[in-house]
Amino acid sequence: MGPQSTPDLSTPPSPLSLSTIAVVGLGTMGTGIAEVLTRAGREVIGIDTDQTAARQAVATLEAATARAVDRERITERERQDILARFRTFTDLQAAADADLVIEVVPEDYELKRQVFAGLDAVVRADTILATGTNALSVTRLAADSQRPERVLGVHFFNPAPAMKLVEVVSSVLTAPTAVAAVTELARDLGKDPIAVGDRPGFVADGLLFGYLNQAAAMYEARYATREDIDAAMRLGCGLPMGPLALLDLIGVDTARTVLEAMYTESQDRLHAPAPILGQLAEAGLTGRKAGRGFYTYDAPGSGTTVPDAESPAAADELAAGRTVSSVGVAGSGTMASGIAEVFAKAGFKVVLAARSLEKAEKAKARIAKSLGRSVDKGRLTAEARDTTLASITPAGALEAFADVDLAVEAVAEDLAVKQELFRTLDKVCKPGAILATTTSSLPVVACARATSRPEDVIGMHFFNPAPAMKLVEVVRTVLTADDVHATVRAVCAKVRKHPVDCGDRAGFIVNALLFPYLNNAIKMVEEHYASLDDIDAAMKLGGGYPMGPFELLDVVGLDVSLAIEKVLHAEFRDPGLAPAPLLEHLVAAGCLGRKTGRGFREYARR
Repeated sequence: MGPQSTPDLSTPPSPLSLSTIAVVGLGTMGTGIAEVLTRAGREVIGIDTDQTAARQAVATLEAATARAVDRERITERERQDILARFRTFTDLQAAADADLVIEVVPEDYELKRQVFAGLDAVVRADTILATGTNALSVTRLAADSQRPERVLGVHFFNPAPAMKLVEVVSSVLTAPTAVAAVTELARDLGKDPIAVGDRPGFVADGLLFGYLNQAAAMYEARYATREDIDAAMRLGCGLPMGPLALLDLIGVDTARTVLEAMYTESQDRLHAPAPILGQLAEAGLTGRKAGRGFYTYDAPGSGTTVPDAESPAAADELAAGRTVSSVGVAGSGTMASGIAEVFAKAGFKVVLAARSLEKAEKAKARIAKSLGRSVDKGRLTAEARDTTLASITPAGALEAFADVDLAVEAVAEDLAVKQELFRTLDKVCKPGAILATTTSSLPVVACARATSRPEDVIGMHFFNPAPAMKLVEVVRTVLTADDVHATVRAVCAKVRKHPVDCGDRAGFIVNALLFPYLNNAIKMVEEHYASLDDIDAAMKLGGGYPMGPFELLDVVGLDVSLAIEKVLHAEFRDPGLAPAPLLEHLVAAGCLGRKTGRGFREYARR
């Protein structure tokens, strides 16, 4: 069939009929896609104008398959068959017999347009053309091609052999049969495809890059160090990488391109690239591939960081600390009992005070159950459990804090309640005692000003469940004394928690980056761009998130999430931070997540 014939897209091709596939662009992504295809039995035509890139792609496939043989995942005969199915060329003419072409050249529209124009001239009329872009318009590429109905997007994630997600992107011009064929192919490759429409970033990167941009802006504002921002998101959210390290991996220039495309469409200031991204890109400091970006690496292409001018000193404390041997914990809920358990297990004497002795004793009983589970799992000896419990003294009033060195409150997230508690602590705690709040969203300085000793007040934001979560955000106000800050960092180390420093502003590090991402996910659903299930799957499979955004929202509680969104919006006054109306409607309807049996999803009543 000649190149000008009318393609027959009335019947979707079987995924098995897409047996010969050309991959144009043999960089990291193109090589990874080629490996996936050859391992699945496809004949792969690799095309790159750079012969060095083509040779490197072959070498990479040889090395990957050799490792697979060593690990007994494939036989040597299977390896030879895989290698035989991969041929490389330097001219697009080699794609003439392909059933599907996947283009993964650099993110430059004119370059991609030229590739598609060249393919139009050589491929069969029924050949499907796919772009691997995640930032440029699939619709525009389709409209500029000879046969827009056969053009779509197929967005793999890096590294392609390992990542399960594939976003199959259709424009208004794409034939549904082409989408169906590529979707079935993705399943045949062992991937999890989701169907999405054409907008910059699609689902996964559309949510991910806004978050990365906010992290870059946070670093640029010197609100927190790069190490603390990255540690906070890894330890506080269970992410595989921190945002700044991930920007270096992706490429600072690539991230800026994606964000520019997103901002052009959305006009949302959250997508306007942080100036530092442009500065780094213009300076050639594009991340790992350049050997330097937010971090410095031992060589271009390496993932091993080396110390530089911004690396923290080994013992970088601002002042000598105070002695802390006894700790008071105020509250009777899950967080209070968890914090009391953390301190007791680390050898501190703990006074656990609640509004009544009965409530305090119930909180201690909750700790006993938690420790008992650790004993049952072999993580703790019975003797250590008994010693830990013996170090906790329940009390029915804050007067029991008279001799503690550190008082930590974990009461309701209500400023008036916390301020009243701090006024009481100010009266009952001895001079020199440190007073800490575990607030996640309220101003620490407002608690400090309720006392006559604001220099002794600091934030210690533990994460739930406190015994398991390693992160503590150490929040100093403009009034906090240096030795108080140094003491709390030392205490965090003693209880085996990782402290990160941040200033006293809404959301601190984790919530300030997490909740705009969650809010944007809700907006995607409001706009009918993607379903709850597809968005959750995209972020787990494409971003390595332990939970999808809607799973997480239902666990956190929609009322809690809405309250944090409102605090962020009020503090930063950015229209993009305004809570999504759907979140407000669900909270108004009493659908608060798992705790009420219904949130974004419904749950079985216990």
